[in-house]
Amino acid sequence: MTLKLFEILSILLAALVTGMFLGPWLALSRSIRTLTPEVFLAVVHRMSANMASVMTPLMPVAWVSMVPVLFLSHREKPFLFSLTLIGIALFAVALLVTLIVEVPIVKHIETWTVSTLPDNWRELRDRWGSFHLLRIVASLAGLVLLVVGVVFDSK
Repeated sequence: MTLKLFEILSILLAALVTGMFLGPWLALSRSIRTLTPEVFLAVVHRMSANMASVMTPLMPVAWVSMVPVLFLSHREKPFLFSLTLIGIALFAVALLVTLIVEVPIVKHIETWTVSTLPDNWRELRDRWGSFHLLRIVASLAGLVLLVVGVVFDSK
């Protein structure tokens, strides 16, 4: 019963993280290149303010929630253990991309105004977009593996 509770918790939290990545991409990021500098800056400032307070605790808590599944499945559920291990590694990739690449870019953009846009602002915007797509893929693949491990575990 304890394992099942941790499975549900880790899947729920992983789904929330993945949704927080995927939703803005579907709704906005795919068309971010079409925004004027004024609109781009307003969007970045608003999204950062709205998402940072949620994602700052959610991402590490989601990642840590997978650890008990690893420990509780290690000996008796090798399929679940293996897929959870890969899933946790993929979420680690998403977390590291966020901390090492995404957050520093956003923090830098938050200092800009329309009059202080650097010449390479489009390159930074596009770099953020490329890495955002990487973390979407990593977190979505990790979530799928967590679900498959739980649903198809044979023991």
